[in-house]
Amino acid sequence: METTIQHTKRHIIIEVLCYILLTLILCFLFQELTRPKYMSHPYEGAMMAEYYEAETEHDVIFLGDCEFYETISPVTLWEDYGVSSYVRGSPQQLIWQSYYVLQDTLKHETPKVVVFNAMEMKIGEVQSEAYTRLTLDGLKDLRYRLQAAELSLKDENESLLSYAVPLLRYHSRITDLQKDDFNYFFRRDLISHHGYLMQTSIAPQTEEPFQTPLFDYSFPDTCWEYLDKIADLCEENDIELVLFKAPTISWQYPWYEEWDAQLVDYAEERGIRYINGLSYADDMGLDMTTDTYDKGVHLNVYGAEKCSRFLGNILRNDYSVPDGRLDDTQAAAWAPVCERYHAARGDK
Repeated sequence: METTIQHTKRHIIIEVLCYILLTLILCFLFQELTRPKYMSHPYEGAMMAEYYEAETEHDVIFLGDCEFYETISPVTLWEDYGVSSYVRGSPQQLIWQSYYVLQDTLKHETPKVVVFNAMEMKIGEVQSEAYTRLTLDGLKDLRYRLQAAELSLKDENESLLSYAVPLLRYHSRITDLQKDDFNYFFRRDLISHHGYLMQTSIAPQTEEPFQTPLFDYSFPDTCWEYLDKIADLCEENDIELVLFKAPTISWQYPWYEEWDAQLVDYAEERGIRYINGLSYADDMGLDMTTDTYDKGVHLNVYGAEKCSRFLGNILRNDYSVPDGRLDDTQAAAWAPVCERYHAARGDK
């Protein structure tokens, strides 16, 4: 009798565990179905996660928003200088988010140089949950994703837990599923080229950019705090930090001399380098009648390649970044990356 009771208890326990396991599997499948795939607009949301698919090691990591992922071409850096790099960028990536993206990166590799987008210094408050999701949904390390998300909650109704369990945020999409949700259930296409989002069209800049004067040119305190954190983190890991302002300016994205002066002083104080790309646009050979796809707001692939060659020369000559093309393993890993890039560019 006792043996029968024990057998029954064991059977019940097994059944309960099976039900729990089945429920978890169904929840996981439901979550994967409803979470955004980012294989169509806004496809920038797919880029953060693509970093983990790269089969190459990176001596240079770029951290920034659209000013970087539409300005820096890692394939050009590789082909012209042998610099192995990756752009860890996303739309309107905020400086504290970049800090945790760097923390996440250091769990996978330690680059020789980190280049940080100076434009991130101008925004010290969360702009929208949508942009935060485009940055953090693809961040692999849960600890850093949650730490960045906690600083990025826009209102009290937004759930921090939903950054760990996307089902809590996206379950309502079940009534609005698209073809992509089924086609990309368990797979994703590559959107970027090592973090670079290629634009091949041309829309010339036809008007001189204008800048509305500000009452206060001070950067937010939060931005200074996290720039210090990024600088400290790089110093702790023997990484050279470079601040870079992309060589583009427009009424949407102005850049003031007062901002520039603050970063010049900061770089001198911290013993790091600050490069204002606007001052070197002519050296890069930029022509804003051919090198932009949106009337001067961002560069197209032809402008990005010019800017990348300018930076590649600095990285190789001033920071002793090795020529990875001499490493057969690295060269083999980069070969398909370059082939895909040139196919997308329309090269024969």
